[in-house]
Amino acid sequence: MNPRAVEARVLAVAPWLLALSLLGQLTMVAFQTQMTMIDLMVYRNGSPELFTGFLYDWRLSEFSDKFALPFTYPPFSAFVFLPLSWVPWGVARWFWQILCLACLFWLIRTALKMIDAEHLSRRAMLWTALAIWVEPVRTTLNYGQINLLLAAVLLATMASTRPWVAGFGVGLTAGIKLTPAVSGVYFLGTKRFAAAIWSVVAFALTVGFGFLIAPQLSKEYWFHLLGDATRIGPVGSSINQSLRGALSRTVGYDVQSGPIWLAGCAVAVVLMLWALREALRARQTLAAIVVVQVFGLLVSPISWSHHWVWAMPALMWLLYGPANRHRLVNITAVVWVVSIGSFLISFLLIWQDSIWIISRPWWESLLGWVYPAAGLLTLVAVAVGLRALGDPQTEAVSSLESEPQPVDQR
Repeated sequence: MNPRAVEARVLAVAPWLLALSLLGQLTMVAFQTQMTMIDLMVYRNGSPELFTGFLYDWRLSEFSDKFALPFTYPPFSAFVFLPLSWVPWGVARWFWQILCLACLFWLIRTALKMIDAEHLSRRAMLWTALAIWVEPVRTTLNYGQINLLLAAVLLATMASTRPWVAGFGVGLTAGIKLTPAVSGVYFLGTKRFAAAIWSVVAFALTVGFGFLIAPQLSKEYWFHLLGDATRIGPVGSSINQSLRGALSRTVGYDVQSGPIWLAGCAVAVVLMLWALREALRARQTLAAIVVVQVFGLLVSPISWSHHWVWAMPALMWLLYGPANRHRLVNITAVVWVVSIGSFLISFLLIWQDSIWIISRPWWESLLGWVYPAAGLLTLVAVAVGLRALGDPQTEAVSSLESEPQPVDQR
């Protein structure tokens, strides 16, 4: 069976599939089926503590009997979330769900547009309809997480040709949640130094604003809490899909920032630089952005499974990008579909004895590598797939030289 022929048939009904998926999702929101939106509660209920001085002492204990959730973002982030506390909970949760769904569609459509994919609108509808039900997106929506919003802003601004737009997008998102700061690697790789400077300026403004409105809390966060990964959550739990989480589960204890973690990060750095070089040489902006974001998820001390919403732009490039006929690229796309479509992480969370116990059977440790392994494989697939295509400029010249030249018959 030809996958393209099957897709062509499915694309014909893509608007209906999207409508059904949205209806199912919004019905779940209406009836609160598996929809506690616990992280949204942290954003909303914790943000007013910005002005009491107890932002980082506050905990949300509802719906979380194993780990009372703290507010883990910078003070500037609490200020951004503050308007959510001004409206009833029902209004906040509906607003957030609709905003995240819009960001999901925009993220997929923009990714497809960046690689000049055919049937742009219908493919965006189809993959949005499917993406709503894959594990990283599903849990982002269930928890009321901010991942889709940040990914949409980053993809929009990083690809901008205006340095200040690109830089401010990265700097402001990093001011809300630190992990987008890794996007600076993309600016350095592309030699967009003006954008890199603007990102530093924007980030510094968020930090400075935090010190202005909450000096003690800012001092506490930046000088005492910043490096404490255990405060964010259980490092060794299956839901932590970073290299640190996977390596810790493999050896049976938290590797912290020791030699094992450094070795893993060194491998990720090498693969990232290789993939980024090939993406930039091939002028594949989406691939370059995806490579940097995947790298950030790998080396971050904690990357919850719902942080991996970048799997969707990655999948779009693997399926429809210029290297989509390469065997390794195809295999990587299948790995992602199986990884995010199987809800393996959810099963691992059920099977593990406790979120706090790192040691586990070898097969659980092995399965717990699912997202880090897929991420590392993505870096290799981008590099190998684009390398196999050759230099676009060289190929163009070679093609011209190989064409029959007109014979001068004078």
